[in-house]
Amino acid sequence: MTLPNSLSILRLVLAPVLLVLAWTATERVFLIVLTVAYLSDAVDGPIARRTMQQTRLGPKLDSWADVAIYLSVPLGAWWLWPDLIRRELLYCGLIIASIVLPLLAGLIKFRVTTSYHTWLVKIAAICTAISSLLLFLQITPLPFRVSSVLCVLAGLEEILITLALTQPRSNVRSLWHVLKTDGQQSNKRP
Repeated sequence: MTLPNSLSILRLVLAPVLLVLAWTATERVFLIVLTVAYLSDAVDGPIARRTMQQTRLGPKLDSWADVAIYLSVPLGAWWLWPDLIRRELLYCGLIIASIVLPLLAGLIKFRVTTSYHTWLVKIAAICTAISSLLLFLQITPLPFRVSSVLCVLAGLEEILITLALTQPRSNVRSLWHVLKTDGQQSNKRP
């Protein structure tokens, strides 16, 4: 078991822990565990690349862990801060849709979950992680709202990538890279 895959498994384990902490109204520990989950998500990919520990399972495991965390957080937040989530419901809904709809597109087209890890998804995830902590600490909702728009753009890009590909791929940089690569390959055909 590689360290990056272990970090993804840690996030899978932390998702139900977050729900238990939220259900028991353990707000401070919830935020600490959530921060650990976000940090592990930020470092697993770079560790895999720098230590040459990339595996076929890695991107899938990372995507499953991302989905587990990003779908556990809204429910946990609802239990802990219902008034806050009610106020930000539109933005929470946009973020959830940006996760669920690309997954459904991949399942419908390829019968597997996709794990593109595009640049835009990475940017949106970082922004959402930071801004959700700012939101939950009730510092400001504005970055969270901006992050929701980034998430929608990232989700749309993932759906367009799914539509453009003929078979599933992992670690796709962007839609532009897919179109450029596929265009170059079709130009080489007789």
